[in-house]
Amino acid sequence: MTKKWLILPLLMFVFALGACNQDEGPESSGNETEEGLEPLEERTTVVVAEDGAASGAGFYIANEMGYFEDYNIEIEFATFGNSDEMLPAIASGEVDVAGGISTASFFNSIAQGIDVRMIADKGHNVEGSSYFTFVIREDLQDEITSYEDFKGRKIAVSSRNAVDDYIFGEMLKHAGLTRDDVEFVLMSDFGNMLAAMGNEQIDAALQIEPLITQGESQGLHVRFGDATDYAPEAQIAMVLGSPKFLGEKREVAKRFMAAYLKGVRDYNDAFIKETGDIDRVIEIMTEYTALKDPEVWKNVGVTGLDPNGQMFVEDIKNQYEVYNDNDAISGELDFDQAIDTSLVEEVLELIGEYE
Repeated sequence: MTKKWLILPLLMFVFALGACNQDEGPESSGNETEEGLEPLEERTTVVVAEDGAASGAGFYIANEMGYFEDYNIEIEFATFGNSDEMLPAIASGEVDVAGGISTASFFNSIAQGIDVRMIADKGHNVEGSSYFTFVIREDLQDEITSYEDFKGRKIAVSSRNAVDDYIFGEMLKHAGLTRDDVEFVLMSDFGNMLAAMGNEQIDAALQIEPLITQGESQGLHVRFGDATDYAPEAQIAMVLGSPKFLGEKREVAKRFMAAYLKGVRDYNDAFIKETGDIDRVIEIMTEYTALKDPEVWKNVGVTGLDPNGQMFVEDIKNQYEVYNDNDAISGELDFDQAIDTSLVEEVLELIGEYE
């Protein structure tokens, strides 16, 4: 996943979104705003770097349901080719909000002076139905029945010193294996993993939705266990904020975060609690992402998004230490500055916690 920052969960798909203008944008939801979060007096544009990844669901739903409009906020979606372009844009305030994943290169950029803040959850695995987990070839089901059976097997992983490599390592520890016990196959394209399964070039892969579901339907692979068996609190992606947005534009940022969390809560009501308007949420997801089949959305393991915005902070730090142990980190990182949960905490005091 090197330099694939605007991911995840459907990491390989890119769907360029145009900016919504005031006249053509979504209508207000008609909801009353919370005391202390009245609509902004002047209409304000917030620039969000997002490429149609499923983990951006909170942005998409809040935009279409009118939650940003309630606060007089207009969202402008922007795309970047890679992190070398995106991270400086966030640090300078050209971009207000973006999504990123934990990688050694990400941590190195911050350590070397690019000032961006991790402010909220944007992707984790849901227990029992991880969207980012291991699969094995369908014909090996009788041979691989436990994690220990991965010994001697060819396992495809999309990157080194990134969150997928970290999850791979956690699986090996859980199995009582070392990296020398398996054959690590670096395969950056998740789609190529499907072909490699079909050609019997690999035995297992750390795969992602919707390709997990697609491979199962084609008889290429089957899910093997669940990533939460060994990495229950892996922080896969985070919402990033610019210092300017969190400081000078604090009142805008509070309203943005309130709207974002409302979108995430609609997402959780639909996919996790199964009490929300699943058809409307899927309609929005098919509009913004590359996965256009509503029926597939009902079967895939969806990205976990915390309705209170809370990240697994200790896991982020643990990932950093793993990359550091691999000699992939250059420079010290001040986590007290890089991880800023104050905006989420402030907003939760106003909108209440999700239960």
